[in-house]
Amino acid sequence: MTAELEDRALVIAGRRFSSRLLVGTGKYSSHEVMQAAHLAAGAEMVTVAVRRVDLSATGDASMLHWIDRDKIFLLPNTAGCYTAEDAIRTARLGREAGLSEWVKLEVIGDERTLFPDNEALLEATRVLVKEGFVVLPYTNDDPIACRKLEDAGAAAVMPLGAPIGSGLGIQNANNLRIIREQARVPVIVDAGVGTASDAAVAMELGADGVLMNTAIAGASNPVRMATAMRHAVIAGRLAYLSGRIPRKSHASASSPVDGLIS
Repeated sequence: MTAELEDRALVIAGRRFSSRLLVGTGKYSSHEVMQAAHLAAGAEMVTVAVRRVDLSATGDASMLHWIDRDKIFLLPNTAGCYTAEDAIRTARLGREAGLSEWVKLEVIGDERTLFPDNEALLEATRVLVKEGFVVLPYTNDDPIACRKLEDAGAAAVMPLGAPIGSGLGIQNANNLRIIREQARVPVIVDAGVGTASDAAVAMELGADGVLMNTAIAGASNPVRMATAMRHAVIAGRLAYLSGRIPRKSHASASSPVDGLIS
């Protein structure tokens, strides 16, 4: 795919974002560390599990208190759901609680691998889109599944780079490349990133953004890792737009020999 000469902002369902790094809110040692990491990441969108939010908590005890919603857009997710019905119910709960009409839709198909159930995910997407939700489905790195989700009305597709929390990095670069080439909506690589180079690779493949949680929250220094991820996403995007040189099986002199005086 030919890289664009000029960058365009990340726009999802008509909403414009300057940052292409989306982050989570779980697994941090404290709300203070989470807030500092969000700031270091330059995040403009964070995702929060509807089923893990204590809506009765107030003040410092509330995780939502530590998110500046004037600057950061809240993306509720349906983490922990294993059926389409459960995910739909959770999305509705998030909207009724005033979190958002947007939802990062997750329907897990297997407890051990935490891989998505694409059939149930597609079913839930169709229902929620009809109900006016802006749906961002987390799915396998399957070009066909992503195309079906887009046809069902998904505002973006979020294929995994590797299993959730594995830190394995991008496992199937070719599939992500194909997904990006055929997609008419933003492609956000979600899950599996372990370090900054993984985020850069995702962006170099043409992803419109990267969503991560464990890679930052689980790092020895989450705030420093968030800073690294911020720069990696920027660098990867710039590299993609610049158009890398072709891969060759043999050496190519960096200084041309034509015109050299013998």
